[in-house]
Amino acid sequence: MSYQQFGISPQLVERIKLKMKNKAVKERIKNMINGISKQELQDAAVVRRLVRNASGVLSERLTSAQEDQIVKFIIAQKVDPSNTFHLIRLWSMFR
Repeated sequence: MSYQQFGISPQLVERIKLKMKNKAVKERIKNMINGISKQELQDAAVVRRLVRNASGVLSERLTSAQEDQIVKFIIAQKVDPSNTFHLIRLWSMFR
């Protein structure tokens, strides 16, 4: 399921992808999500906190609607961070 189906704009995704090319930003985001479990990624409160923290690191101001869309998208993906296939699928979605 594409992020666009959740109302997330391709322009926002492209801006974030560009910012993630900065090694310092990428490391801060990696450290933020290090150790996150599949169960935590199904908890809206945890995901919302991660989205808010990440948007701060990325200097992206998100509206509450954008935040809700991103949270719903992440939960709908049912990502298991310890499953390599899940990570490859996500990576290919944003290439």
